[in-house]
Amino acid sequence: MGVNKKINVGMVGYKFMGKAHSHAYKDVGMFFDMDADVVMKAICGRDEEGVKAAADKFGWESYETDWRKLIARDDIDFVDINAPSDAHKEIALAAIAAGKHVFCEKPLALNLADGREMLAAAEKAGVKHGICFNYRFLPAVQLAKKIIDSGKLGEIHHYRATYLQDWLVDPEAPLAWRLKKEVAGSGAHGDINAHSIDLARFLIGEFDRVIGHNRTFVKERPIPVSMSGLSAVGSSEKGEVTVDDATAFLADFKNGAMGMFVASRFATGRKNHNTFEIHGSKGSIRWDLERLNELEVYFREDEPELAGFRRIMATEPEHKYAANWWPTGHIIGYEHGFVHITYEFLQHLATDSPFAPTFADGVRCQEVLEAVDLSIERGAWVSVDEV
Repeated sequence: MGVNKKINVGMVGYKFMGKAHSHAYKDVGMFFDMDADVVMKAICGRDEEGVKAAADKFGWESYETDWRKLIARDDIDFVDINAPSDAHKEIALAAIAAGKHVFCEKPLALNLADGREMLAAAEKAGVKHGICFNYRFLPAVQLAKKIIDSGKLGEIHHYRATYLQDWLVDPEAPLAWRLKKEVAGSGAHGDINAHSIDLARFLIGEFDRVIGHNRTFVKERPIPVSMSGLSAVGSSEKGEVTVDDATAFLADFKNGAMGMFVASRFATGRKNHNTFEIHGSKGSIRWDLERLNELEVYFREDEPELAGFRRIMATEPEHKYAANWWPTGHIIGYEHGFVHITYEFLQHLATDSPFAPTFADGVRCQEVLEAVDLSIERGAWVSVDEV
């Protein structure tokens, strides 16, 4: 047997997403047959104490405190960006200019113009690029895609999506970076509606036009003075929240389907309620991230006395990726979507196999996000193609 090629990754960011990505790099070679071995060369963060601790805990060979030094290293083949959104463009453009491949967290950039600039730079340089829409890569979602593409749902009439959380219900929750437009780009809309938009594009196709509305329920929050894990301790001084707490919108798809989307970080009792329900002329499917191994399906062709939604556990060897894990019925979790997208991207780097989602998908998502924002500003429907 030959020796696999080594692919060296340098990663910028080491908090929530940094841990998720690190876990994927550590596990992917254990569960998947790879055409290259990933080497966790260097992790980067501004806080030396924090990034050094992360490097030691997550299993990285080294660390940097300046992403420019990381990119300049000859032993880095591709750069994984999971820093806050305001850093994506600058880091990505520098990595692309250095000839590095780039894998980036969503949303791709602070705004559509920046996303388009990143895509154009990557295409001109000929580097490979990906965006981390990880929910595409769960077996139940892959099964939904297979059912739709097979025509078993018939003509798609409705697509309804929700992404609901409640971590901001407390008005004393501190002013985290995700609540600042200059850092995050937008609030619930860009953070979690982005996932719903990408899943809709992946499953049923492109958006035609949209109309939306949004709300910021708590307009000022305590300014954080210290951080502990994922929680911040606030001061008595308050700062302005400059993003949305919730955004809802209606959509028409180019295939004629109607869409309804709701994203909120004020949905009391909902922790990470990411769902879609799709109705077609021949049947329906529905999925919920909080029960991510399950897909509910209904087909009109079923015998009347047996008709109704049935639950499919997407843990059989026939379900995509499932055979790489545990025996039938032994469920997988949130982190496995990251392993699957990491596998696909590494194979893309090693063998030039097809890969999506790329920066182009990030731009298409950003077009929908900004079309919704423009519709709110105008109080009217907006064509996605005009943004």
